[in-house]
Amino acid sequence: MDQKGLVRAVAERTTLSREESADITRAVLEGLAGQLSEGEARRLAADLPDPLAEHMRAPRRRRKGAHPVAVSDFIRQVSERTGLTDEDTHAGTGAVLTTLRDSLSEDDYRHLIGQLPAGYTALAETAS
Repeated sequence: MDQKGLVRAVAERTTLSREESADITRAVLEGLAGQLSEGEARRLAADLPDPLAEHMRAPRRRRKGAHPVAVSDFIRQVSERTGLTDEDTHAGTGAVLTTLRDSLSEDDYRHLIGQLPAGYTALAETAS
């Protein structure tokens, strides 16, 4: 899926505009990059279109493992990055995760979601 297709899919799953959908997509990818192990972030970046893959290139870390964040904290962080309400951020984040689930292979999505707390699976399910 290309960047426009991914953003369009997020917009169609929410009441967000295309611009807001693009913003939340970038913010969610950046937030995920900070939570995933370096290897998983690289794996996800390889499956994304180039402009979006850039958001997966997290700064160097002292530890190479995953650094998961609770869903509520992640929603707050994404809301602060985008300026969207918590409700719009919740819906948009779920839409990004659902779009990733639909566009990645089952194995790649399972690797991604496996490094995150259980609440992320539920978040993606609510946006389906």
